[in-house]
Amino acid sequence: MQPADPLYAQRLRDSFERQAVMKTLGAELDSVQPGKVCITMWHRPELTQQHGFLHAGIVSTALDSACGYAAYSLMPEEAAVLTIEFKVNLISPARGPWFRCEAEVLKPGRTISVVEGRVWGAADPGDKTPRKLVASMSATVMTVLGRDGLKY
Repeated sequence: MQPADPLYAQRLRDSFERQAVMKTLGAELDSVQPGKVCITMWHRPELTQQHGFLHAGIVSTALDSACGYAAYSLMPEEAAVLTIEFKVNLISPARGPWFRCEAEVLKPGRTISVVEGRVWGAADPGDKTPRKLVASMSATVMTVLGRDGLKY
């Protein structure tokens, strides 16, 4: 897949830095390629539910951002991106201690893109081999042009 903006990677990194929620989660933008993004984060007690697993809402939030940024990587410079639908399958408890949220565009479109994402639990950041599938997401993402205030 070819990005519409040759400077897409820096645009994504700049946008990610502006996302306060990703800072709150302690998430980092690990890698950016055309149509593919990986966000990483650690298990933290303040992000858990009553059983000590990462809360499903936290898992979904990080994966939604990964899917949005994967689609955004293929959009023109002047575009903004909005998720218009997603479905999450929670496959196993998010025990951690470390997570990789990987997303890839399946079908890029001028207005609508379809993106697939997965969250993997891993032992540590150096462990690039997925260990346990935690969740999957199917997302529909919209390219938004000409709307002030939506600059992503």
